[in-house]
Amino acid sequence: MGSCALSASMFSLWSVMFSVFWSGIHGDFTYTVPEETKRQFVFGNIAKDLGLAAHRLAARRARINSEDSGKRYADVNLKNGDLFVAETMDREMLCGSRTNCILNYEFVLANPLEVHRISLVIEDVNDNAPKFLNERITFEIQESASKGQRFRLDEAHDSDLGHNGVNGYSLEKNDHFILSVQGSSEKGKYAELVLEKELDREEQKDIELLLTAFDGGNPQRSGTAVIHITVLDANDNSPVFSRPLYKVTLVENSPLGTEVVTVSATDADEGANGAVLYEFSRIADNAAQLFTIDKVTGQITVTGHIDYEVEKYYEIKVQAKDGSGLASTASVVIDIIDINDNAPKIILTSLSNPIAENAVVGTEVAIINVQDKDAGDNRQIRCSIQQNVPFKLNPSIKNYFSLETTRPLDRETEADYNITITATDEGSPPLSSFKTIHLSISDVNDNSPSFEQLSHSAYVAENNKPGISICSVAARDPDWRQNGTVLYSLVSSEVNGVPVSSFLSVNADTGVIHAVRSFDYEQFRSFKVQVVARDNGSPPLSSNTTVSVFISDENDNSPQILYPAPEGKSLMTEMVPKAALSGSLVSKVIAVDADSGQNAWLSYHIIKSSDAGLFTIGLHTGEIRAQRDITESDNMKQNLVISVKDNGQPSLSTTCSVYLIISDNLAEVPEFKDMTSEENNSNLTSYLIIALVSVSTFFLTFIILILAVRFCHRRKPRLLFDGAVAIPSAYLPPNYADVDGTGTMRSSYNYDAYLTTGSRTSDFKFVRSYNDNTLPAGGTLKLHQNDPFGASVITLNTTGDEEVRIA
Repeated sequence: MGSCALSASMFSLWSVMFSVFWSGIHGDFTYTVPEETKRQFVFGNIAKDLGLAAHRLAARRARINSEDSGKRYADVNLKNGDLFVAETMDREMLCGSRTNCILNYEFVLANPLEVHRISLVIEDVNDNAPKFLNERITFEIQESASKGQRFRLDEAHDSDLGHNGVNGYSLEKNDHFILSVQGSSEKGKYAELVLEKELDREEQKDIELLLTAFDGGNPQRSGTAVIHITVLDANDNSPVFSRPLYKVTLVENSPLGTEVVTVSATDADEGANGAVLYEFSRIADNAAQLFTIDKVTGQITVTGHIDYEVEKYYEIKVQAKDGSGLASTASVVIDIIDINDNAPKIILTSLSNPIAENAVVGTEVAIINVQDKDAGDNRQIRCSIQQNVPFKLNPSIKNYFSLETTRPLDRETEADYNITITATDEGSPPLSSFKTIHLSISDVNDNSPSFEQLSHSAYVAENNKPGISICSVAARDPDWRQNGTVLYSLVSSEVNGVPVSSFLSVNADTGVIHAVRSFDYEQFRSFKVQVVARDNGSPPLSSNTTVSVFISDENDNSPQILYPAPEGKSLMTEMVPKAALSGSLVSKVIAVDADSGQNAWLSYHIIKSSDAGLFTIGLHTGEIRAQRDITESDNMKQNLVISVKDNGQPSLSTTCSVYLIISDNLAEVPEFKDMTSEENNSNLTSYLIIALVSVSTFFLTFIILILAVRFCHRRKPRLLFDGAVAIPSAYLPPNYADVDGTGTMRSSYNYDAYLTTGSRTSDFKFVRSYNDNTLPAGGTLKLHQNDPFGASVITLNTTGDEEVRIA
């Protein structure tokens, strides 16, 4: 007997070694990695192989996808482009008895989409020792067996391949048998016992030999089995199979117990020497979990889950052995038939989320990879999305699809989309799978703030407290966050030459408008400002609204008496004819109020009178009339104290004094004294001289003024005295309400007015010109020379039916 020796230099297993091959087809790459390589082991650099800068990998969202969505054993370092081992690989578990163990991956780059195929060849290392299915091999050999007779031994099985698989056998040294090794490393090697010296049952009826199977790896591994030989009488026929190769098909997912095939062998011997038993002589580990054989009938049945996607075919060696140990083998090849038992798998390779609402039509949102483990038509896939979204799926390379926009997006209309992708294969029946992508639309500042009203009105009472809120404005911006945050401000402008900021302020956040200072209705009654609403976007957008501020009146002005003039300015005395009858108009109090509305409605009351029953005053007209006929017994000098009240709450009032002389002319007055002066010892002569000088001076001045009036191109005539029925300019307030509606000045009347200098020694004096504002637009001036004193008299006609005569 002899043994086979392996050359130590035939093969060697490297621990850190790889090779890169260019396939030459579509730019694909092939890398080789030994099995059992530790994680993080670098076996190539895809960036260099593609000629792509390493920093571009992350920008283009590079990644490695497995074609069948299985476990990923390789990955890429996006910083430097190194390809490294992600999970330790066991070739025997991954590929079983297949000679070539190749894992296929896809290297995907986005923007633009680019796919490269990576083939990872898993090289076998000697990590499995040969082993025998039966650790004890029994033979019964007739002692009459001739020299050179061969007895086939059980074949050892090694999960490794090539030179790492079973490489030879050796037999323990003995006197009767030698070992003959048959076959090749590719097709499998088996050993035969060769009888070298005849047996003698009487000398030794039982022989035990140690059979060793070893592989060609480095270090070398081996497995042993014990050969037990019982010496019997002669058995000269081995079992013979009906055919050397059984080739069958099996549908995946076949239930347990399904018959695969029944092998049959016959033995020409009789009795125990012709009884045949069946067993697997060579079977891969994964196949051993799926199939079993009936030792008596030779029927092979299913004992595990058959999955086409795991293994597409199996090859099993079956041995038929007779009762004395003679055996023969046959091959069983089982092809697995695919059925449509795998729904398509949708893999989201990349997703741009959120996407800006101003993205152009055709913007790539996501890349989807769709895979199906089935084969043939069962692997053909159709992809679609629902119709009511502004997106579409565009087929790209192989089984990749791009999700793109089909129309402009508007976050204010739709801020989020749930896009359901449906993948359906073409199997029978077809299987489908769904994947929903939640896509958010990011905001762009494309909406200006919008006011609820184009204009606003605000009402505030005068004399308000500074800082009070008078109104608020509100603008809505449908944009998001800072793009929708609205800030308010006043547009720079002026009101009566004063910056609007000195009147109002606006809260930048709330839009509440506050008064900066107290308002005065008599200065101005309304004004307009513009408020701008501006968002916080970049660039910011804005819109304006107009706020009209109306100031309401309060009763903060007392009535102003225009006639008679206040004491201290000039003292006015009016003549009342002795023949005045009851109801005759003797004078009139004229007053105005700077307020408006009911605050300017005036009422007149006599609060003190020299003769309580002689005169009465119109409540709303201010007209002083005789309450009864004038008699000779009435006191010539009458003094009335008049109170003028407005209608505000609370009411404000002003008083004045009216001095009346009951006489037909001044000559009848023995002594004309100032009614308000307390001096009683004036010199009458001095008084008359002073009065005469005053009248002469006034007459000359009056003539000059009349001539000036006539040559003033018919300009509006001016009244020529101060303190009579007209309104003196010195007492006119800056702003008055429309008197036609307030009752403060409604009619004009005829009056004879004589003024004194305010002292007992003074005589009459003529007064200076009036302001333009005192003469109504339709009034006229007439000069008369028939005054009893010889002085000119001006008649003011204001309404067409009444005159005011001024001496």
